[in-house]
Amino acid sequence: MKSTKTSQPAPSATLIEPCDPEALQRDMQEIQLAIARRAFDLFETRNREHGHDQEDWFQAESELLRPVSIAISETVDRFSIRANVLGLSEKELKVGIEPQRIAIVGRKKVIPTEAKEGSPAESHPEQILQPIALPSEIDPAGAVIELQSGVLRLELPKLVGAQAAGAA
Repeated sequence: MKSTKTSQPAPSATLIEPCDPEALQRDMQEIQLAIARRAFDLFETRNREHGHDQEDWFQAESELLRPVSIAISETVDRFSIRANVLGLSEKELKVGIEPQRIAIVGRKKVIPTEAKEGSPAESHPEQILQPIALPSEIDPAGAVIELQSGVLRLELPKLVGAQAAGAA
């Protein structure tokens, strides 16, 4: 007997416009400041014992940021980047594109919930901060950014030959 399973079309991708790198820089600095404050709190909790600065910083990052898995592929004329941003909408994501750097910032709009009596309140980071350095220059004007099914897809054309020399 043949299967009568119906296939549903894949949800369409949502195009995302890159934001101004300077405006995104302010958002990134705000997140980095929150991480620095938390790292300092950890330092103070340890009675200001020196020698654990990296440990404190990484602990603060793990408490405040959600990890993002990134896949980058490169061809002669472009970079393709895939980032897992499941749970974030296009309105909660900002992407900055510069000739040799990409930055992804995301903040989930979360409604606080109260912990049930007797159960610890769990902290789930609902923000991302992911800078990506590129080994060669791209053309930010030709970038295409799409969000589809929790995956942020970036197609970034490289500057090649005369284009790269003219940009320098």
